[in-house]
Amino acid sequence: MRFMLLQNYGSVESEMAPIHEWSESDIQTHIEFQIALNNELRSSGELVDAQGLSGPHDARFVTSDGLHPPVVSDGPFPETKELVAGYRLVEVASVDRAIELAARISAAPGIGGAPVRQRIEVRQVLCAPGSS
Repeated sequence: MRFMLLQNYGSVESEMAPIHEWSESDIQTHIEFQIALNNELRSSGELVDAQGLSGPHDARFVTSDGLHPPVVSDGPFPETKELVAGYRLVEVASVDRAIELAARISAAPGIGGAPVRQRIEVRQVLCAPGSS
């Protein structure tokens, strides 16, 4: 089973300051955690892909009716509280394992080593009918 584990900027549960406000050592500790987890999941054969995304200031929202040029707006809008910060695509035996991994990601070290308590969205990747 494949699951997308989505990390968000600005989740309500996390009371942690944005990463650009962290000390250099806290950022380094956080990145080392992410790299170690990716290496562990790669070794176990569970990691399909993992990427961080640029910050919300680079976001663009695109809408189209398919007939006219697309409408592209700078984002996020002021009322937007959360945007995807990065993801891991994992292939695991069960939703329970995906949730276990999401919990580990949520508890990644932040300021002073405290868990960031970042919201991780767990979504199963679906296949089109008739595909495997």
